[in-house]
Formats: sequence, structure tokens, C-alpha cells
Amino acid sequence: MTTGWQFWVDRGGTFTDIVARRPDGRLVTHKLLSENAVIPVPVRVDSESCSATVDFTGTSAQLTTNFNAPFAVANAAVLYVFQTLVDDDIPLNDGCLRPLDIVVSPGSMPAPEPPAAVVAGNVETSQAITGALYAALGVQAEGSDTMNNGTSGNERHPYYETVASGSGTGEGFPGAPAVQTHMTNSRLTDPEVLEWRLPVRLDESALRPGSGGAGKWHGGDGAVRRIRFHEPMTVSTLSQHRRVPPYGMAGGEPGALGANRVDHADGTVTELAGRHSADVGPGDVLVSETPGGGGYGPPSTQHPQQAGEETNDLRAI
Repeated sequence: MTTGWQFWVDRGGTFTDIVARRPDGRLVTHKLLSENAVIPVPVRVDSESCSATVDFTGTSAQLTTNFNAPFAVANAAVLYVFQTLVDDDIPLNDGCLRPLDIVVSPGSMPAPEPPAAVVAGNVETSQAITGALYAALGVQAEGSDTMNNGTSGNERHPYYETVASGSGTGEGFPGAPAVQTHMTNSRLTDPEVLEWRLPVRLDESALRPGSGGAGKWHGGDGAVRRIRFHEPMTVSTLSQHRRVPPYGMAGGEPGALGANRVDHADGTVTELAGRHSADVGPGDVLVSETPGGGGYGPPSTQHPQQAGEETNDLRAI
């Protein structure tokens, strides 16, 4: 019977080929702007032993906010990325991790110690780690790398959902529109069920044309979601890529920024940050515009409706 480690060595040729071609120690940094935190991830490769070191040394110390990610979450993100690089089915077991040396510092954001808050670590920081690794390995433009969490409710009606975004693209394939990617696989409540159980109306749930980054291979478009409330409620957002767009790769353009806001019944508008709470009343509408994925390769023509600012080695979400 083939062990997990031997299975990886014997049938994980794509892992070796892809990773070994990347320059050792290439440093890519993601900065969580709203948290003023950085995630530097140099990947060092030893092609002879078919192994790699993923070094989170230098990542910000654990935060006073809830964006800390337990090491199990960081560990899962690393395993996920490297597993996607292997063009074969691999049984998910301990042997898969043996070629990988994951280095973290105790008390840091990806290895916090009590009493650190961690609720956003799984839904947001895990996505940032995934994006940092794909950038370090140079294999794929960034997807939205946020779960676009939204909660709403009052004493009688609690509700929570995540809204899909555009996926990143790479050599030979376009990004997918409005899809949950990487560290999330949740599905939305059916509109009929949502409106039957809660005092709300789903005004719109649609693609966001033009939000994917231009390139030889086009990034996936994000989505637009509009929920109208019939009772007073409180809404909260937990999302990223509202300041700096998902990065493109190999000359591809970044995806469009996401945006959150409340369109009030009286015609006024309240802009919401990526992490924000606000009270809403009857007739008010929560609008979520999710980011598009980054493009790959130089575009032949300029893609319309590009948003955001340029990024370089210091990339942010």
C-alpha cells in the first residue's frame, strides 16, 4: 500500500516541477490594511528532496482585533495551495504535509496564543495566506481572497451569508465569475427561503460585469447583491479588497475593488468599510459589490471599469 509521503513523491511530479522552477526565497507580502498587519511568505525549495519550506517568520504579532488565525488554519491554507499544484488525485493525509516545513513564530498572527480573538482568521486571514502563497509561487493571479461576510438581523431574525466573488486566473485558463474559491465553499440561501423566513426582499443577485481584471486570460467577474429590509435591523460587514484590488500576474490587470453600502429609503447613502456595522430601517437596502479576480498576461486591449490602485511587491487586501 502506498503511503501518503511516497504517493506524493511518486505521483506529485507537478508539485516538484512547478515549485522547483520558482526562485528560492522570493518574498511576497500581503498587508491587511484595516489591521495594519503583514504576511511575508518566502518559499524555499529543495528539489533534490522534493521538499519546500514555507516561512512565516516576520508576520505581524498577534493582533488586538479578531484577524488572528490559529495555526491549524494557516496549516490548512498551505496544504490546500500545494495540493492544487499537483495534477492528480492525492489522498488527504499526514503524508501530504511531510515534504513541507511550515515555520511560524508563537504569538504571531498565524499562531496566536490565548486570549487572542480569531473569528476572522478562518474567513479572511486564511484567504490572505492563500493569496500570498500563490503570488510567491507565481502560478496564479489573485482571486477575491475574501468571503464577503455579511450579517443582518434583530432580536427575532438573525441572518448570515457569504457572497461569491471573481476567481483569479493563470496561464491557460480564465477566471470564473461569482464563485466561492479557496478557503470557502459555502452556498447562499435560496431567495424564496430567504424571503419566506425573514422580513427582507432580495432586490438583486447578479454578476458584476467588467469587474474581472483584463489580461491574456481574464479574471472572473464579481457579483452584486441587494437586500431590502422591511424591519429595523443591524447589518455588519467583514470583507477585504475594499482598498487595494486583487493583484494581476505576468502583466495582467488587477480585479476591481469591492464595495459595501446602505442605500437608504430617503435617498441618502451610507458607505460601509470592509469591516463595519450600521443600523437600517424599513426600505433601506444593503448593497454588496464583490471584487473581481486578477487577470494573467498582458491584455490586448484595456479592460473597462478597472478600479483601484497599482500594487508591487507590497500587496494588500
